[in-house]
Amino acid sequence: MTASDAPETPEPAPELETAGLHTAEPATVAAQDQRCGFVAVVGAPNAGKSTLVNALVGQKVAIVSPKAQTTRVRLMGVALEGASQVLLVDTPGIFEPRRRLDRAMVAAAWGGAQDADVIAFVIDAKTGLTKRLEPLVQSLAERREPKLVVLNKVDITPKEKLLELAMRLQEMLNPEEIFMIAASTGDGVAGLKAALAKRVPAGPWHFPEDQVSDATDRMMAAEVTREQLYLQLHAELPYASAIETEKYEERKDGSVVIHQQIHVGRDTQKAIVLGAKGVRLKEIGSRARAELEHLLDRKVHLFLHVKVNPKWEDDRGLYKEIGLDWVE
Repeated sequence: MTASDAPETPEPAPELETAGLHTAEPATVAAQDQRCGFVAVVGAPNAGKSTLVNALVGQKVAIVSPKAQTTRVRLMGVALEGASQVLLVDTPGIFEPRRRLDRAMVAAAWGGAQDADVIAFVIDAKTGLTKRLEPLVQSLAERREPKLVVLNKVDITPKEKLLELAMRLQEMLNPEEIFMIAASTGDGVAGLKAALAKRVPAGPWHFPEDQVSDATDRMMAAEVTREQLYLQLHAELPYASAIETEKYEERKDGSVVIHQQIHVGRDTQKAIVLGAKGVRLKEIGSRARAELEHLLDRKVHLFLHVKVNPKWEDDRGLYKEIGLDWVE
């Protein structure tokens, strides 16, 4: 079954302005004044890391959904603040791995924290410090990098709980600062961004001033489709799915043709993705295409195919395609 560009009415881009994936507000900074460094954004699944990265960058560079473990790969968002270029490494949520895919995601998360100049530990303040978080807190306590604790979702968390949580984390991690923010609304984000900008070391910028992500257009195309898969099917489709971009071709007229394979584990999952008479797949394709046209600022011809592949998690080539390292 195939979904192409059937509906031509674009959906509004979610959350933040997304026009121009590699476009930011230019800033002229003398080379001798520049600062640049890596900030590893780590935390448990569904803490709001990707939403925070998008807010710090000022536009969408990472996919988000209400479903936990949405982020699978290390993705870098490039944020400018004065003379500082802050390289935000959005990592998969760190959790107890059970499958090969889980192990690859956790390895990617810790890999994103290697050689970081600063670690930003993001916590869902409403959920608080659960037992599942304790091993992560202990691991972070042993790391020597400067740490900032970011209590997210404070807009839906009682103040008493926030104060208690902040005190516990101060004792456990001894962070340089604790920030209370609501990434989804932007509250408190400016203060955090300024603090990160001050902490990155002096040095030349790694990216041009108008680039906001290190992701290739091919990678973002797969991520956008995966986001729509989660947004529309998160209550029905488990994580036994992956998006493979089989073809990414730029045409002379400026448009781009993208063919993607949606890998699922079972026939029943394929039926869920297709929907009655293929309606659900067409809707996923339509929304993903509209989002990609915002991101790439060009006409997109998107074709989606669904393939049942029970052993896709053991496909080394597919891991490479979706941006994960193979782990035993």
